[in-house]
Amino acid sequence: MFWTEIDAHISRVTGENFHTQQRRSVSGGCINQGYAVSNGQLTYFVKLNQASQVAMFEAEMLGLKQMFATNTIRVPRPICWGTSGDSGYIVLEWLEMGGGNTQSWAEMGRKLAAMHQATSQNGFGWNMNNTIGSTPQINTWTADWIDFYCTHRLGYQFQLARRRGGNFPKQDELLAAIPELLASHEVQPSLVHGDLWGGNAGCTVSGEPVIFDPATYYGDREVDIAMTELFGGFPAAFYQGYNAAFPLDTGYERRKTLYNLYHILNHFNLFGGGYGSQANRMIDQILR
Repeated sequence: MFWTEIDAHISRVTGENFHTQQRRSVSGGCINQGYAVSNGQLTYFVKLNQASQVAMFEAEMLGLKQMFATNTIRVPRPICWGTSGDSGYIVLEWLEMGGGNTQSWAEMGRKLAAMHQATSQNGFGWNMNNTIGSTPQINTWTADWIDFYCTHRLGYQFQLARRRGGNFPKQDELLAAIPELLASHEVQPSLVHGDLWGGNAGCTVSGEPVIFDPATYYGDREVDIAMTELFGGFPAAFYQGYNAAFPLDTGYERRKTLYNLYHILNHFNLFGGGYGSQANRMIDQILR
């Protein structure tokens, strides 16, 4: 019944009768179950979670739609989302992923730079809260980037970390220093992916760059570039392509640790372990 409802939803939205003939399990990330469903001609990617988590899929749908509408970098085209029984689902275009070469990664840099030039008149934030991993990400519209980053990014993660028993002795000193750390940096609210590590980017078999699984909002474009460096980094061609199209501002090297602290605190809140001591080392580095 559940899969029949998804088939019916795909059929309604696309206007083409879709009936699944083959279904196989694929990776849906560490939070969701993923499936490739096919009628022998068309294939879609379906992610599943509990019905109570469907707002996460609604936000992913909206983020992908906004990114798709910029007509810059390829994202999986969102088809539909909803609930059936006690399950929530999202259906996306199926993309056959491959390797990608130097040219593909340079193009990814150029196209991400183009997406970052999509801006918002509402300031920093987004139309709704979403998630970073499975942690709520607060996107309340805020006129000032420093306020937004202190309150809705680091401040919120520190609150969660305290509940988890985290100990960050220089937390208040860091938050007080942020206005000075970002004082000379002019920020426009750019459409950002929000969770741009290596697991959420790749190339199709034809070499076209793709980004997916976003935690979208309007923020400093440097948050995306900083995160690409966090877990091993993207190929050098990516940074060359990006900087040729939309050069990073002076001082990025200093700011990237501040921006990546958000993700390390989030990893502490999700997984615990050594991420707490890594966050404290980063705080010391920023304050030096």
